[in-house]
Amino acid sequence: MTTPIIGDAPSPTTFADLGLSAPLLQALADEGYTTPTPIQTKAIPHILAGRDLFGCAQTGTGKTAAFALPLIDRMLADSRKPAPRRCRVLVLAPTRELAAQIFESFKAYGRHAGTRAAVIYGGVGQHPQSRAMMNGVDVLVATPGRLLDLVGQRLVDLRAVEYLVLDEADRMLDMGFIHDMRKIIAMLPTDRQTLFFSATLPAEVRSLADSMLRDPLEIKTTPQATPAETVSQSVFFVAKKEKKALLVKLLAEEATGRVIVFARTKHGADKLHRDLDKVGIRAAAIHGNKSQAQRERALAAFKGPRPPVLIATDIAARGIDVDDVAHVVNYELPHEPETYVHRIGRTGRAGQTGAAVSFCDAEERSRLVAIERLLRRAIPARNEPPAMPAGEAGREAGLPAGGRSGRGQRRGGGRDGGGRRRTPKPTQATEQRPAAPPAGGTAVAAAPAAKSGRRKHRRAL
Repeated sequence: MTTPIIGDAPSPTTFADLGLSAPLLQALADEGYTTPTPIQTKAIPHILAGRDLFGCAQTGTGKTAAFALPLIDRMLADSRKPAPRRCRVLVLAPTRELAAQIFESFKAYGRHAGTRAAVIYGGVGQHPQSRAMMNGVDVLVATPGRLLDLVGQRLVDLRAVEYLVLDEADRMLDMGFIHDMRKIIAMLPTDRQTLFFSATLPAEVRSLADSMLRDPLEIKTTPQATPAETVSQSVFFVAKKEKKALLVKLLAEEATGRVIVFARTKHGADKLHRDLDKVGIRAAAIHGNKSQAQRERALAAFKGPRPPVLIATDIAARGIDVDDVAHVVNYELPHEPETYVHRIGRTGRAGQTGAAVSFCDAEERSRLVAIERLLRRAIPARNEPPAMPAGEAGREAGLPAGGRSGRGQRRGGGRDGGGRRRTPKPTQATEQRPAAPPAGGTAVAAAPAAKSGRRKHRRAL
């Protein structure tokens, strides 16, 4: 059966136009929100009407409010109180950070509605979490692993869930949560409203959604795997051993405000943290091997008035919800092209502009090709790539070859097929500065293949 798709529609003037009740409108006013985003405009009326929903929306589009607001409103209309250890709304999230942020959103939006919420995730003691569930809550936000642990100890009872939300379902599949998710879903009442959100729509996500949803509406706010238009993108072709020097120069000359630097591995993130510290650049690392307290301290510093450069792995960064990130640097390109979209979605949020800069060494050329195929366009080069051997993947895909590998060129890269110089967008530097000479290398081991690392990732959360 074909799922109805809700396309773009004119945004209402205010949240009041969406039919939300007075306590929700007051909470939104307290937060300073007046105009709904496209995903909120499309989703809220249908969630209020009780429809299952499949939402495809990028990070930073306001999807948390898109499901939190109408669910709180629906509970207001039916003031039943949950029994001990039970909840009415269950929200599943892939990471601790995202779970904590969704929890805070429910608290903020429900402050005038009397909504009780709790959050449970691994990496911290379970006693405060189980204690919070003793009398029951309206909303429970959880990561799958810790939720199953508490259910197994009979500290949480899922038999009364009326509303289920799966947030960032694609990431949960990437992290190996599929079996845990199916176990949890099997414990829930079949008579429930289910809301399913994902930034991308691979076949595996589509299959999972089809197995869970009843006559759902499908809502898309952006084309699949398309970054926000507010994000300017560029790529430097650089030798692996020269990446550190280029990053230092970029941070010193161009990257102002909040900056997130992505590394592929935990070891690589820690090493880069030490390298930046040695040259006097404040930085903090966040990844799955960090304790919850360490991760919270790093995020708190990043949100503060003097934010350090935040070095993150993909899993740890998934839940970072900061609207004013100015720059994202892909120090190493990801193995999966969809991950690139998630990374650069950390900037250019809430209508603001941002810049995403990628470093591409010779071994990463095929990854860049895959990313550009997904985006259906070339990423402008900040310098010319080095010459490539005949038959290399990048040449076959139409990437330019020849030219000098040096990072000190002032040319625009000419990767638009016509040899024309590309003019940087306003958020980029107004000129192509020559890079500093190499100052040592940061050779980071490649991450293991996705399949072999999935279960390991889950346990690190």
